[in-house]
Amino acid sequence: MAKTTFVGNALIGQSGGPTSVINASLAGVIEAALNAKSIKTIYGMHYGIEGFMKSMVVNLGKQSPAVIKGLHTTPSSALGSCRHKLKEEDFPQNMKMLKKFDIRYFFLIGGNDTMDTVHRVEAYCTKHGYPLRGVGIPKTVDNDLYGTDHTPGYASAARYVALSVMQSGILARDMQKVDQFVVQQTVGREAGWLAAAAALAKTDPKAAPHIILIPERPFDKNAFLKEVEAQYKKCGFVSIVCGEGITYADGTPVSASETKDKFANVEFGAMGGASVAMRLHQMISKEFGWRGEFQVTESLPMCAADRASKTDIKEAAACGRKAVQLATSGKSGVMVSMVREKGKAYKIRYETAPLSEVAVRAKAMPSSMIAKNGMFVTKQFLDYIRPLVGEMPKYVTLDMKKNK
Repeated sequence: MAKTTFVGNALIGQSGGPTSVINASLAGVIEAALNAKSIKTIYGMHYGIEGFMKSMVVNLGKQSPAVIKGLHTTPSSALGSCRHKLKEEDFPQNMKMLKKFDIRYFFLIGGNDTMDTVHRVEAYCTKHGYPLRGVGIPKTVDNDLYGTDHTPGYASAARYVALSVMQSGILARDMQKVDQFVVQQTVGREAGWLAAAAALAKTDPKAAPHIILIPERPFDKNAFLKEVEAQYKKCGFVSIVCGEGITYADGTPVSASETKDKFANVEFGAMGGASVAMRLHQMISKEFGWRGEFQVTESLPMCAADRASKTDIKEAAACGRKAVQLATSGKSGVMVSMVREKGKAYKIRYETAPLSEVAVRAKAMPSSMIAKNGMFVTKQFLDYIRPLVGEMPKYVTLDMKKNK
C-alpha cells in the first residue's frame, strides 16, 4: 500500500511501571500525530491494552494545548497503565477494537514485555490481512532494554538514586556515632544499572557509597562482610547500595529466607518477602553488633518529577516524535533506539531496533563497567552516566581541624 493512501487513526498506550518522563514520550507522540497528514485522530488507551480491549479510549486530539504541553513534566502514566500479557484468545478482540476505531498506527511505550505486545499485535494483523504499522517507544528505569544506548526514564531514576545516596551519605557520616551503616535498595531484578548510578554520589574516597551490589555479580557473603569491615575502618561508617535482584552463586535470591523447612527447602513464609536491604542489615548487625538503617524505594524513583533529568525529558519526547515519523514513513515492527555517537561531546541520534530482538533480550551491565571485586563501578560507567544525569550538587564540609 502506498504511503499516501495509508490513512487512518493512531493509537498510543503506556504499559508497565511508570517513569518520571513517560508522559513526555506521550506528549511527543501526540504533538507529532496532530501534525501528520496521514493520521486523522490520535486515540489513547485508558489502562493500556487491557482497557483498549474493553473499548476504553480517549481522543487525545481534543485535549487542550496546555495539557499536552504539561505532559512533558508530569510524572506517572497519564493514560493509566497495565501489566496484561496478551493471550492467544485476546487477539481477535484486540483486532476487533482496532477495526472499530480504524487504527492504522499502533504505538506502545514500555519495556521488554511491551515491545513483545507491539510485535505480536502487528504480526497477528499482518497474518489476517489488516494493514497496521506498529512502533515501540522505549521506557524503563532499569535500563535493561536491548537495542538502545539507554532508555527514557533511566536517567531521571538514576538522578533520584544518586541524589538520595549523596544526601543520605552525608547524614550517615554525621550520625556515625549513632548508626554505623546504612543500606539502600534500588529496583532492578536482573540488571544493576540503577544501583550503579549511586556511584555519582561519591565525591571523595570516604564519601558514600562505599559498596554497590548488582545482579550481574554473584553475592559472596564472606567477601561482602570483609569489605564492610574494611570500609568501616577506613571511613568510620559504611554506605551500601544494592539492587533488588542480587543472588548467591547458586541463583538463590539474597532476599530469600535463610530458614529451611523439614525438607531442606528455603522457606518463603512470613519473612520470605523480606527485602534485600533487610537481609544485608541483618547480616551486618549479626556479624559486627552494629546499629544501622535500611531504605527501600520502589515507585519513588519512577515518579519523582522534581528530580527528573532535563536530558531525559528532552530525549523521551524526541522518542515519541520519532515513533510517529517512522510509522508515517512506512516503518513497522521496530522500536525507537537511541545511539550514542563517538566523541567527547555527548550526542544522541535516533535509530531503530527490531522488535523481534528487543522483546526477547535484556541488557546487562558490561564487565568493563564493573569493578574487579564486583562491589563498585569503573570510570567507564561514570563516563557513560554523567551526561544523562546532569550536574550534581556540591555540598560543603566543615574543617574539624580548625580551632580557636
